Amino acid sequence: MNRLPSLDTANLTPEQKVVFDAICSGPRGDRLRRLGPVGPFGVWVRSPTIGNAVQTFGAAVRFETRLPERTKEVAICAVGAHYRARFEFAAHAQLAIAAGVPAAVVEAIRGREAPEFDTPNDALSFRITQQLLQRHRLDDALYAEAVATLGEPGLIELVTIIGYYCLVSLTLNAFEIPLTDDMKDPFPEGRE
Repeated sequence: MNRLPSLDTANLTPEQKVVFDAICSGPRGDRLRRLGPVGPFGVWVRSPTIGNAVQTFGAAVRFETRLPERTKEVAICAVGAHYRARFEFAAHAQLAIAAGVPAAVVEAIRGREAPEFDTPNDALSFRITQQLLQRHRLDDALYAEAVATLGEPGLIELVTIIGYYCLVSLTLNAFEIPLTDDMKDPFPEGRE
């Protein structure tokens, strides 16, 4: 159940409209122009100062990093599964598969099972994400492997992506943002 009433884009305040228009002008705009402010954007549009900053940051994290889409999507799915963020996982499971992550890996992440990765980079992305979510830091060995494989800028980007999607997942869960009609509930058994 959505804790927030639906937003009618025709009735946005001028400040909210600026945020919504900024979101729609970027790569994620086609879907939002069609569906309106859904997902976390339906929350952030309501608070224009925060909403504009977060959507700008999110666009940079999602679309302007050097990391391969697969690397990002494995991490995003792992965050969504960790928080049992229904909207987040449903949206990014599709994107992960489109980026080449095998459906069996996405399903294992969803089910909190040990995925059998077919590439070392996917496995590394997952291990980094899991260690940050569970231990809140990286041990020396994983840190060294990550820098050797991703480079320092790549690791910075991956850690930032993980943090951003923690914010997204918490936002979705706090406001109980519903799935869109084209999404399948990844956690029908509950979120805990």
